[in-house]
Amino acid sequence: MFNQVTIIGLGLIGGSLGLAIRRKRLARRVIGVSRKPSTLRRATRIGAIDEGSTDLRRAVSGAELVILATPVDLIVSYAKRIAPWLQPGSLISDVGSTKATIVQALEHRLPRPVAFVGTHPLAGSERRGIDAASATLFDGSLCVVTKAAATNPQALARVRRLWSRIAGRAVVMSPREHDQALAAVSHLPHLVAFCLMGATNHGALMLAPRSFLDATRVAKSDPDLWDDIFLTNRIALARALRQFQRQLDRTKTLLSRADRAGLRRFLKHTHALRLTL
Repeated sequence: MFNQVTIIGLGLIGGSLGLAIRRKRLARRVIGVSRKPSTLRRATRIGAIDEGSTDLRRAVSGAELVILATPVDLIVSYAKRIAPWLQPGSLISDVGSTKATIVQALEHRLPRPVAFVGTHPLAGSERRGIDAASATLFDGSLCVVTKAAATNPQALARVRRLWSRIAGRAVVMSPREHDQALAAVSHLPHLVAFCLMGATNHGALMLAPRSFLDATRVAKSDPDLWDDIFLTNRIALARALRQFQRQLDRTKTLLSRADRAGLRRFLKHTHALRLTL
């Protein structure tokens, strides 16, 4: 699909993306960018990239597609920096977990011959770094491809086609719709897991059963990534938190009243919802 794809950032997502693109032969060459030569050597060794560089301008030269797999607070600055170095018709995309802030910052801000299409593959792990990368990380998953007012239709189609080949499913929605949905099903659960760890007595942790470990697994995620995600989607996340708080308050009332029938109705309802997933 592409002669050259350059991936900036070779952590879990960037490394896995390189492995998937090369495994499915979606590009003739995959170039990786990292500040650490050791990461580039490791990425080359495991087959995530054909070639690596710490020189950003050299790495994006000749690229038809540049994918920004950096923390979300760096995506806009990297896109603006590399855009003047790209050839006409090139694409810039990202894999950030929030979309509205990024897309708004880049709409109408890039040289006209260069298009930007925001994406978010809904796959990942609490692990981090190139050593956690997997060629099958995206298999059977879903990728959201965002469409805004200024999104180039041809660029959107190419990026959606790429992710359909990588993940299996690619859906198009607005950046705002994405952020509202992900606040509820991804960002809030991560925040709740962190809060649950913070609210639990240290002595009780010594007795934590498997269910507690399952409920707090994502609290092992990288704080340096998640503070940016929470802050860039803070409005939608605050709305999701208010909804969650209302549910907590209703449940607290059921407990304070020893309302067995009401509690059982709630548990059966939410149990049935969970079984639909």
